[in-house]
Amino acid sequence: MDKYKNVTVMEHPLIQHKLTILRDKNTGVKEFRELVEELAMLMGYEVTRNLTVEETEVETPICKTRSKIIAGKKLGIVPILRAGLGMADGMLRLIPTAKVGHIGLYRNPDTLMPVEYYCKLPVDAAERDIIVLDPMLATGGSASAAISFLKDRGVKSIKLVNIIAAPEGIRTVTEAHPDVEIFVAAIDKKLNGHGYIVPGLGDAGDRLYGTK
Repeated sequence: MDKYKNVTVMEHPLIQHKLTILRDKNTGVKEFRELVEELAMLMGYEVTRNLTVEETEVETPICKTRSKIIAGKKLGIVPILRAGLGMADGMLRLIPTAKVGHIGLYRNPDTLMPVEYYCKLPVDAAERDIIVLDPMLATGGSASAAISFLKDRGVKSIKLVNIIAAPEGIRTVTEAHPDVEIFVAAIDKKLNGHGYIVPGLGDAGDRLYGTK
């Protein structure tokens, strides 16, 4: 993926298998929701691969030994409402001590620009490594705006996790935020005239919550 230097595509067989089922239009709400959670947890392994560790002493039932624990900054998870919520529990199963914030956005019908309508972050968000969650990176407008809102509040370490991305969305985010790493399970072909990713999986929020 030389074309996308700050993008990691996760090609693990389990991730790709679950993604295929997720794409299927016949996959029901319950299974879809479970798959999004499972994918988020599996993707979390790669996202947290470079966390700093340090040695500590622990006593096993046999003897004392030196072993590793996570060191450095604490983590924060910020799903973009509403579809990002579907990924939050999967990440929390992997890193249960992470604090959780939320960002809500809508698109202004006149300017077509993302507008923040809700933002609640941990009080120490600026001191944390923040992982932004949103299943689909389509135009990239919402993700880019969410990252900007975090930076405006002092957050310096940000990673973006999407299940499926379109090239257009990747370009938008990387041009606006070249310091942000993006982690995806697939990069699809393009956006269609309605802003949906092709082949994609439809509207992730509607499929998660059965609203269409």
